[in-house]
Amino acid sequence: MTRNLPAAAAGTWKLGSFEVNRLGFGAMRLMSTSDGGIRDRETSIAVLRRAVELGVNHIDTAAFYFAGPRLANELINRALAPYDDLVITTKIGAGRDFEGNFYFARPEQLRAQVEENLRQLGVDHLDVVNYRIGQNLDRGTGSIADGFGALAELREAGLIRELGISNIGPEHLTEALAIAPVVCVQNQYGLSARREDDALVRRCAEEGIAFVPFFAVASGTGEDARVAEVARRHDATPAQVRLAWTLHQGPNVLAIPGTGDLAHLEQNVAAAALELSEADLETLDGNG
Repeated sequence: MTRNLPAAAAGTWKLGSFEVNRLGFGAMRLMSTSDGGIRDRETSIAVLRRAVELGVNHIDTAAFYFAGPRLANELINRALAPYDDLVITTKIGAGRDFEGNFYFARPEQLRAQVEENLRQLGVDHLDVVNYRIGQNLDRGTGSIADGFGALAELREAGLIRELGISNIGPEHLTEALAIAPVVCVQNQYGLSARREDDALVRRCAEEGIAFVPFFAVASGTGEDARVAEVARRHDATPAQVRLAWTLHQGPNVLAIPGTGDLAHLEQNVAAAALELSEADLETLDGNG
């Protein structure tokens, strides 16, 4: 365990049988430049390796993350295999067809998506798989029993170690827990985005489940002035303040900021050590 490295400064949490540092890395932005271009392969690989050097041991990815000809999973494989002391979390349900168009898998298609991740990552089992529902940022509706049940069967078969759910409402967590253990919930959530999930964050904490926000830095702009004020107090960047706020929402909340830039990576990881005061938190929530 990387307890003395920067990513460990915010402590750890258990994803079922795996203990991870709460500051992790998301692979979605790994290959893209800030102006929408495609980052060169060697830089992406260098970012992944540097993240691990800084103590990141939880990497979030998906088979459908790609830019141009490059797949995030294959870069992770090239940079980090055989994944010693790393936990790789992926997501299925959403996917891309041969023309690059998004589709949402039927329960009988989920095994093929699991096998796609296994092949790209070069492993014989997946550490954690999130069942993602919904269209883009719209929360999924309806029962998840058939799809999550199919994943539970793949877990019993040894292809998956732990299960999570993504883009869901509280009712989906109740439904999933009746089928199999859930180690994480991954939803859009941030300082001014999807705050209806405040109660879900608390519920997850009570049940020992990790809550893993995506777009925690990019979500919302209405509080920019307040973020800038707190950033000045700490000589920090606004992104670091947003990440620190995220981590302050509970010991079960993990952060998975993504970037393809080495300097931004260093800044993101440094946010694990940023301690916000009660006055800072009141300012950010508009009460100070």
